[in-house]
Amino acid sequence: MSDDEKALDSLVASIAVTNKYKNISPQLVRNIGARELAKGISLKTAVKATKNKLHQVGGAYQEGQIDYEKTLQTLRSATSEEAWRIACREIMSFHASTRERLPILDDFYRDVLSTIPPAQRVMDIACGLNPLAVSWMPLAEDATYVAYDIYSDMMQFIGEYMQLAGLDGRAEMRDVIHDPPAETSDLALLLKTLPCLEQIEKGTSIRLLDSIRARYLLISYPVSSLGGRQKGMVSTYDAQFAALLEGRNWTADRYLFKTELAFLVDTAGGS
Repeated sequence: MSDDEKALDSLVASIAVTNKYKNISPQLVRNIGARELAKGISLKTAVKATKNKLHQVGGAYQEGQIDYEKTLQTLRSATSEEAWRIACREIMSFHASTRERLPILDDFYRDVLSTIPPAQRVMDIACGLNPLAVSWMPLAEDATYVAYDIYSDMMQFIGEYMQLAGLDGRAEMRDVIHDPPAETSDLALLLKTLPCLEQIEKGTSIRLLDSIRARYLLISYPVSSLGGRQKGMVSTYDAQFAALLEGRNWTADRYLFKTELAFLVDTAGGS
């Protein structure tokens, strides 16, 4: 084993024992760590830089460890459709991305997806706790739902949630940057995903979008930072999205909500 490989193994091992990142994709940690070590910096500095990237892409969105067994019990205790929705809302508040969507949840999927046929196959990339919003999505009655994220414990929870919800699908831990999904879908959700991935590696958004095999893409961006500052983010993300469309035969409808900027993309150009 080379010195570089030993250093990378040490980096991955040191991060794997931390409470904050012990459940995160080892592949993602390894890929980020390799890029940092390639800069010629010390192992200690590379570990710190890798943790910073992991915080930007995932850690910042969780204020603390989620008690998944308790959340499952909350779902099991729901004895009516109304109680189920209340439970799902409560659980979605534990993750910053879905918490920001709660004020617009009743309108978000209804408004954005009303112009396309109900999706039969859905792929949720960097999903967080978003699969708990399925009750608000106008999907086909027998839709299948595949969810990806970088946290193993979260994906185990989402898989158990799917069983309780009677949802046909699966949840999988995956580093979508270096191992993008290969299956086809009617609708791919990338909700506030692309800005996070760009924090890890510039140009990732374009490469990921080119790899996704879906008729429709629902891409969204935050309109404010996690701290609540807007800082011209809408205009910034409008420009970034426009750049993604360049050279592609895609059409897109734009939706601006109080807490989110969304684009519904038809990759067939509206044909």
